[in-house]
Amino acid sequence: MSLVVGSVVEGVVTGITNFGAFVELPSGQTGLVHISEVADAYVKDINEFLKKTDKVKVKILSVDPGGKKIGLSIRQAVEGSGPRRSMAGRGRRPVGGFEDKLKRFMKESEERLGDLKRNTEGKRGGRGGRAF
Repeated sequence: MSLVVGSVVEGVVTGITNFGAFVELPSGQTGLVHISEVADAYVKDINEFLKKTDKVKVKILSVDPGGKKIGLSIRQAVEGSGPRRSMAGRGRRPVGGFEDKLKRFMKESEERLGDLKRNTEGKRGGRGGRAF
């Protein structure tokens, strides 16, 4: 069976590392699902999502000319899911997007800085009084 980039096949998880999982394909070859391609959500511990002998559907992302390195994705093999870039250009932002988080961070940061300045203004040492 030849591997075609973009096709979805079923495989069996044969090994798990801290950077991804190795999946044996029907052709007998083994490919790697990088930890970033396991799920749409952030994956801190791959063991929460996969274990050895799990049957998984994977999308073939890349195959090197020698057929030794095969890049796979579980995330992209799921119906309705695509690359993370798929939201770009749709004219809508996910709830709690980056801009909202940045605004909230900036506001909190300015408040903390103001509190810090107010609390340290009278505590400055040195000779003499304040210069006006």
